[in-house]
Order: sequence, then structure tokens, then C-alpha cells
Amino acid sequence: MKVQFGIFSVGDVTTDPTDGRTPTEHERIKAMVAIALKAEEAGLDVFATGEHHNPPFVPSSPTTMLGYIAARTSRLILSTATTLITTNDPVKIAEDYAMLQHLADGRVDLMMGRGNTGPVYPWFGQDIRQGVPLAIENYALLHKLWREDVVDWKGRFRTPLQGFTSTPRPLDGVPPFVWHGSIRTPEIAEQAAFYGDGFFANNIFWPKEHFQRLIELYRERYAHYGHGTPEQAIVGLGGQVFMRAKSQDAVREFRPYFDNAPVYGHGPSLEDFTAETPLTVGSPQEVIDKTLTFRDSFGDYQRQLFLMDHAGLPLKTVLEQIDILGEEVVPVLRKEFAIGRPANVPDAPTHLSRLGEKNS
Repeated sequence: MKVQFGIFSVGDVTTDPTDGRTPTEHERIKAMVAIALKAEEAGLDVFATGEHHNPPFVPSSPTTMLGYIAARTSRLILSTATTLITTNDPVKIAEDYAMLQHLADGRVDLMMGRGNTGPVYPWFGQDIRQGVPLAIENYALLHKLWREDVVDWKGRFRTPLQGFTSTPRPLDGVPPFVWHGSIRTPEIAEQAAFYGDGFFANNIFWPKEHFQRLIELYRERYAHYGHGTPEQAIVGLGGQVFMRAKSQDAVREFRPYFDNAPVYGHGPSLEDFTAETPLTVGSPQEVIDKTLTFRDSFGDYQRQLFLMDHAGLPLKTVLEQIDILGEEVVPVLRKEFAIGRPANVPDAPTHLSRLGEKNS
């Protein structure tokens, strides 16, 4: 598969501004599961959940949710939109995600991130001023735990390990593929390049020029570390869409959700935000046209995830949006992204493709 298409969710509990109703945490958790199941039904490839430990978000335990979804799906790749590498113990990440990998028969990858909530650091006994060093050291240990059967380790931020074996071992001896997510930090692009991992530029809030610089840095350093050419680096991108058959209907329906959204509400206008960021509110064809420009801006890439369930949108509406995405948008994007794609650009990584590389 050349490009994977999917949904990512931050799991916010937000009041619907059109009727004043706020879902319960139970309803929101169940809605996230329904969205994942709909993603598979609609022919999408990936569902990714965030990780948060504070209201108004519910996904504090991604592996629990993804394990449940794994049991109810057969094809969908289960991922995270953020795994907090700074405040989770890398030993626990190694074991939890290897267990999930076995349960899902390899349909697992994850995205490392530092999150966007400063107070989470002291809640888990860490210092936010050490955010980048924590991300670098903890991932170095995680990477080692998945590749060496017996690990000796000494670092700055956790107790040493002596003769430690993380269990279970990765499925087929192939660790889950790792993306490193960032919206602003060059050190994270450098880290992804150093290990030959994927780099996910969550470009939904900032102008493209900022992310062009980050992705260009990642591609250059990927080549510098000997993993391949810059064009062979593994890149993922974010996106936001809201669609109706007629553009004016999409704008009219989505505007109250945009205007009151927790992240960007009461800030820039909908028109300004759609002009400067990947957000597309309009017809399916407008979503297709704008998404196709991403390749012009960032080069050929491997994963495209869309945020569709935020800002208080009701579940019924989100499921309708996923149907439109799967029926009218993604089939065209698959076809168009394949046209003119150089032969040396790798396909999106999967467990089977990486197992084949291991055994070749």
C-alpha cells in the first residue's frame, strides 16, 4: 500500500455548541470505538488514538482501547496519535505495545510525542524542563528493549536495568513501527532520522512553511544517517475535513463547531484558518484537491490521517463524514497519489512488509 489513509482522535469531551449537550465520558469512549469500527468498514487503513491524562480528554489508556478494537476488527492498523515517551516508563511501553502487537497479529504501530499538557510531567514524577532529553533517552531505551533480548542500561531519568528482558518479545522479532510526532521541535525530527523511523508532522494548526522546514530537515538527516535517500524517508501528515455535497452547506453546518472549538475557537476566522492550514470545509472534491497539494508541499509520503471527531461534533455526523471520506475521497486520493510516484519511494510500512525486509 503506497499511502495509508485513516482517522486520528484526541478524544476530547466537548459540548455540542448547537444544542448545549455534553457527552459523558462513557459515551465518548464508546464513540471512539464506533469511529474505529466505521473506519474499517469504510475501507480506511488506520485508526489512531491520542493519550491524555486530564479532562476534557478520555483516552488515558491507549492499549486498552486499541486491544478492544483489535478484537473487533480484522484489517485496520491500530496506532497512537501520541504515546507520551516523556512521562511513560519505556519498559512499560515496550511490554504493553508488544502485547498489543501479538493480540492484533501485527496490526500495530505507534507515534511518540511529548504531548501538549505541561502539568502531566509532575503528575508522573518528571520535570517539563527536561522534556526533550526525556524523549531522547526514553526512546533510546525503548528501541533497545525491543531489539535486544537481554538489556543492561543506565541513564539519567530511571533506575538502571541489569540483565533485563522485556516480555513478550516483539511479534516475529519485528518491533512495532514507530513514528515520531512533532509540531515544532527540530530535535524530534533529528531523532526520527537517526533511527530511520517515521516522522509525523501534525500540520493541522500551523502554516505549511513551518512544516516544510521540519520535514526537509528530517529527510536530509535521514539520508545523512545512511537509511536511504531523502525521498525514501517515511513521512506522515495530519489533516482536518468537514464535508457536505454543497460547500455552502458544509460551511454553515461546521461554523459553530469551529467558532467554539477548544483549540482554535474564538481566534482566527474559519476562512482565514482554512486558507492557512490543511483544514478543508467544503465538498468532497475540495477535500481531494487540497489534500493533493500536500504532495507538492512535502513530497511523496506514506500516511495521511484526518481529524474528524473533535469540537463537539455528534457521533452520527462523524460517522457520516467517515462514510463520505471512504466512498468519495480516499479512492480518488489513492489513485492520484499513485500517479507519478517514483519507484524508489517506499510504500507505507506494515508488519508484513517489515517482516519481509527482515527475512530478505
